[in-house]
Amino acid sequence: MKVRKPAVAGTFYPYNSDELKKTLSQLLEENIPDKNYKDIFGIVSPHAGYVYSGKSAAFAINAIKNQKFTTAIVISPSHREYFKGVSIYNGDFYETPLGKIEIDKELSDQFLSGSESIFYSEQGHRNEHALEVQLPFLQMINENFKLVPLVIGDQGKKYIDELASKLAEVRTLDSIIIASSDLSHFYSREIANNLDSNVENRINRFEYNELLEDLVDGKSEACGGGGIVALMKAADICGFTKAEVISRTDSGDVSGDISGVVGYLSAVLFR
Repeated sequence: MKVRKPAVAGTFYPYNSDELKKTLSQLLEENIPDKNYKDIFGIVSPHAGYVYSGKSAAFAINAIKNQKFTTAIVISPSHREYFKGVSIYNGDFYETPLGKIEIDKELSDQFLSGSESIFYSEQGHRNEHALEVQLPFLQMINENFKLVPLVIGDQGKKYIDELASKLAEVRTLDSIIIASSDLSHFYSREIANNLDSNVENRINRFEYNELLEDLVDGKSEACGGGGIVALMKAADICGFTKAEVISRTDSGDVSGDISGVVGYLSAVLFR
C-alpha cells in the first residue's frame, strides 16, 4: 500500500488533527456564500497557508458542501518540479492529519486511456502543497470520497486542452472538480488588484480562452491558471456555462503589509 504522506502539515495548516478541525470549522462557519448554488460542475480554490487564503477557500468549499460527490478531482500546478504533461499519483492513498483518502483508480485509468500527456507518477506530488491543502477542507464536508489527484507539470496550451477534453469525457455526475490556484505574487496591492481583477472578470464573463491569452501575455497572473482554464473549458463542453467569483482577498488583509501581496480567489462553475 503506497501512501502519499502529508508534506505541509504543520506549516500551511495545523498538524494536530483536533487543532486542524477547529481551524477548518471556524473558517467554514464564518465564510458562507450569499447564494445557494445547485448543479455545480466545479470550483476554483486558493492554496496558500490557511491563515492567508483559508477564508477565500472556505467560501468555495461551502458552495459544494451539499453536493453528494463520491470522487473529488483536484487539479494542481507543480511548484517544485517541471515535467511535460499531467501527473496522477501512482499510489493508493493521499493522507492528511484527518485520515487517508483512497485514490480512485478506475477513474484515474480513464484519464490515461488514449492520452498522450497524462500519466501515473510521483512527479509533482512529492512535496506539492497546492493539491494537499485542498484535502482537509474536503474531508470536513465529506467523510467518504475518493480522489483523483492531478498535477500539471507544464501549463502549455496543448496540455491544458487535452486535460479539459479528458475532464469533460470522464467526469461523472457524482464527481466534483477543484482547480487549485493563487493569483499574482508580491506586487503592491494596487498593481496586484489590477492583475487579479482581470482574472476575476474573465471568470465572471466565462472567457477562458481570453484568460489563457492574458496569462501568456502577462496581463494576469495565476500559478494554477492552466487548471482554471481546463476546468472552465471542460465545464463549457459539458453545458455548464456560468461562473461566479465568490471571494477575492490578498495576504495584506492578514499581514497588514500591502507593499507585496499574494492574491487569492474562489469561484463556482455551475449550469
